[in-house]
Amino acid sequence: MASIADTAAAPSWYARIPLAWWITGLVLLFMPAFAGEFVLYQIFGWTFILGMIALSLMFLAGYGGMVSLAQMSIAGFAGYMVAIFGDSAITDISQGWPWYVTIPLALVLAVLFATVTGWLAVRTEGIYTIMITLAIASAFFYFTRQNYTIFNGFSGFNGVLPPQLFGVDWRHPVAFYYLTLFWAAFWFLATLYVSRAPMGLALQGVRDNPRRMAALGYNVTAHRVAAYAVAALPAGIGGILLTWQSAQISPGTAGIGPAIDILVIAVIGGLRHPAGAFIGAFVYVILKTFALDILVVLGFDGERFNLLVGLGFLAVVFWSSDGILGLWSRWRTSWGRDRLRFPGRRTP
Repeated sequence: MASIADTAAAPSWYARIPLAWWITGLVLLFMPAFAGEFVLYQIFGWTFILGMIALSLMFLAGYGGMVSLAQMSIAGFAGYMVAIFGDSAITDISQGWPWYVTIPLALVLAVLFATVTGWLAVRTEGIYTIMITLAIASAFFYFTRQNYTIFNGFSGFNGVLPPQLFGVDWRHPVAFYYLTLFWAAFWFLATLYVSRAPMGLALQGVRDNPRRMAALGYNVTAHRVAAYAVAALPAGIGGILLTWQSAQISPGTAGIGPAIDILVIAVIGGLRHPAGAFIGAFVYVILKTFALDILVVLGFDGERFNLLVGLGFLAVVFWSSDGILGLWSRWRTSWGRDRLRFPGRRTP
């Protein structure tokens, strides 16, 4: 009887979702009704794509304690595979295979690439992991830039377009917005699910105390490598969508700068929750898109638009080690306190 009463008293799944999530979901769902095509395609489309790639880094760093600078390389690798095995304007290299073969193959190869990267990186910790993944990102950049037989060197591939499915032009701003929104929401929810699943809990245990987890019988190295493989999926999807958005893929897409940008995005948003990846991506896209205009209006050289991005990054990190989400949590904790009477207690 007690179990039946507990079950009846337990809130349903939709009652456990915070109100802010419902409001955000509804606003995003109906965004095309009041937003222009530039906002849908360039601002939010780019935000969702970068957010997915940053989400893969957040999964590794937040749940696994492994900071990887190779996630943009994995995304770029998936984009290259779609261009090489699918259709592009470089007909001498592209194979022209159908999308239902090309896309799964690109994701499988991206997972293999991430698995090899993880197998090399997990044998180190801290700064050494960062340096190894940075070296892999650098090697990928220079290899694609110098290889003309497979990757077409410096020029890369152009004319890489999404398939025409269900009679929809998926590069149309509204269609592309919903396409990126769907995958962003899917990987956001999937990351939340995995974080509460046995694999995610074990990964967090490995992050906190690898020796104890090893003593309990867990294979620490296998869990860490598996985390790299799982994180490759949102990064790979993001890389494919990024290729479709710009209709091209080149070494600069996955260069050293973009690899570091993904780290900046994840840190700005906050590495302890999947939402931080998309918050950081939105802030980054806004600064990247409008920083040049702001500097020109203020009378500064527009070429120094990265200055605002860097200042924004420094400001967030200075005030909160957990990014914007950390600032929000701190504000919610302090809200409602009477600091004169009860410095450490909330008012009733």
